[in-house]
Amino acid sequence: MITIKKILIFLICLIPWFLTALIPVDYSFYDTITLPFFAPPNIFYAIAWSITYICIAISIYKVVINYKWNNIPNEYKRTLLINYLFNQSFTIVFFLLKNLFLGFVSCLGTFVSTLYLYEETNQLDKKSTKYLNPYVLLSLFAAILSLTIYILNT
Repeated sequence: MITIKKILIFLICLIPWFLTALIPVDYSFYDTITLPFFAPPNIFYAIAWSITYICIAISIYKVVINYKWNNIPNEYKRTLLINYLFNQSFTIVFFLLKNLFLGFVSCLGTFVSTLYLYEETNQLDKKSTKYLNPYVLLSLFAAILSLTIYILNT
């Protein structure tokens, strides 16, 4: 049965992933740079990342519900925090600072830390890792796209 407590826990797992959307940045900057042939249309990012953030939140929620926050190993918490910081830094460094290299570093850090997050989650709850599959794939694509954008614009 879904309770208000479970809904609140899920929202606590979900909302932080959308916080950088509140930062006023120049998204039109993306249209001014040279993009590779495989760059998807702008709407792709909003849809893909929203779905991915929901999947991440489900994975975290399942771990939190099964273990309670105080019983979750520090390695998982540390990996989750590092991954979150890399993920959220992209909007700031790419769109606010307009730094293509740091955007690539952010994407690469997100991808690498996503692999670690996948492994840490797998050790705690194998079923929860399936929700991280879209994140692994999207962060890999983002790292490749970001590197290509950096190379094309230097």
